[in-house]
Amino acid sequence: MEVLHAPWRLEYILSPKHTSDGQSIFTRIAQSNDDVANHVIARDRTCYAVLNTYPYTGGHLMVVPYKQVNDFNELTDDEMLDLMKLSRRCQNALKAVMKPDGFNIGINLGRVAGAGIVEHLHIHIVPRWLGDTNFMPILGQTTVLPEALTDVATKLREELSR
Repeated sequence: MEVLHAPWRLEYILSPKHTSDGQSIFTRIAQSNDDVANHVIARDRTCYAVLNTYPYTGGHLMVVPYKQVNDFNELTDDEMLDLMKLSRRCQNALKAVMKPDGFNIGINLGRVAGAGIVEHLHIHIVPRWLGDTNFMPILGQTTVLPEALTDVATKLREELSR
């Protein structure tokens, strides 16, 4: 059997998931001014969109409220509306830039539901293409990303600024 390697995942596996100050990685990104380094592609009034640094597939992004909450009930109606509107804009930008055949759009609330960052609600938007699930993610537990995150971020920022 051939061994497949994804050394870029090790950084995520070994990195601390929680900080002593109680802030999530999403709160730190929200408060940062370095959108390029953090792969932030859009900022709105109450939320922002960021490419997943450890994506399931190319273009995998997340829409995140600035407010660190773990449940929809902690958002105002305006914050909920902003979150949905930015999600729609991001889906449309991905459609224009990457031309996927479909999308997985989802939210994991709680650790048992698969949330990796339990303390900060976020919406995953994952573009999908016919035949994109092959032996690499299934057998090799490896994802092949055909384009660098910085390149995808640049294209999506440009599309979202229109």
